[in-house]
Amino acid sequence: MKIEQAQRQQAGEIARLIMTAMNEECCQYFAGPAHTLADFEAMMTTLCARDDSQYSYLNTLVAIDEEHGKVAGVCVSYDGALLHTLRKAFLEEVWNYCEMDHSGMDDETQAGELYIDSLCVDKAYRGQGIATRLLEATVEKARRMQIKEVGLLVDHGNPQAEKLYRRVGFTYQNDAAWGGHPMRHLVKHVL
Repeated sequence: MKIEQAQRQQAGEIARLIMTAMNEECCQYFAGPAHTLADFEAMMTTLCARDDSQYSYLNTLVAIDEEHGKVAGVCVSYDGALLHTLRKAFLEEVWNYCEMDHSGMDDETQAGELYIDSLCVDKAYRGQGIATRLLEATVEKARRMQIKEVGLLVDHGNPQAEKLYRRVGFTYQNDAAWGGHPMRHLVKHVL
């Protein structure tokens, strides 16, 4: 398994894994009642192929199964100071594809933090330490960018994910809410 910078041509695989991380209910919320998950997947693929999106391949590390040439996992992260700039692409595309206005969304990150937006390993590859390797590579990315903290939100209802993050060195910062769900903001100091 090789961890590397994503490429534009992997946008479809990245989008599928981001949607798995988001979960079906969340994806349908963003798509709205008049649109399908297929509509949302087409939109996410477009966002992953763009250079100016929070979900861009440029913000994504991938775990590659070299034997099969398949994306086994993704970790999408970006400088929290750029949230509003990067979110513009999402707001534009969700309107273009789904005619939904999500401009009132809460901020999930802030300046001074490399924010992990999405982490997902394909079901066929789980239990092999890939998520840990993606997290470790993301911490190294923060060091290279000279960002002092790596942060993420974890749903209160996902203790397995929180256990993974704590094992890698993330600690509780504060409670948060995003998309109507109670979340825990975890951080790892890297500099």
